[in-house]
Amino acid sequence: QVSLVESGGGLVQAGGSLRLSCVVFSRSSSSGAMGWFRQAPGKEREFVAATFWSGGPTDYANSVKGRFTISRDNAENTVYLQMNSLKPEDTAVYYCAAWRGTYYYTWQRVNYWGQGTQVTVSS
Repeated sequence: QVSLVESGGGLVQAGGSLRLSCVVFSRSSSSGAMGWFRQAPGKEREFVAATFWSGGPTDYANSVKGRFTISRDNAENTVYLQMNSLKPEDTAVYYCAAWRGTYYYTWQRVNYWGQGTQVTVSS
């Protein structure tokens, strides 16, 4: 059973940066995709970014393009989300996500979830 463990959330002022990490345990395949979603209070969980373990282009929600960067370390089974120029509207619980195949923009198609980490951006 694959499990995802996130870390790196916290409180930051607007314009600041945070880096989230997601360690993947019991990953047996070199294929598949990893990504991040977020959920603000009263809102639906939304796609943030995704990447493939095998490399290739990354993908981002329009709201974070140019500010967030997803990366991975295959040897460490870890995926990162570097978040720069943070805004109050980035405040949410951020969830690490894993797909056995390709990624999807809808949260219902995610195969595995992390427990979530709170990111709060103050104005």
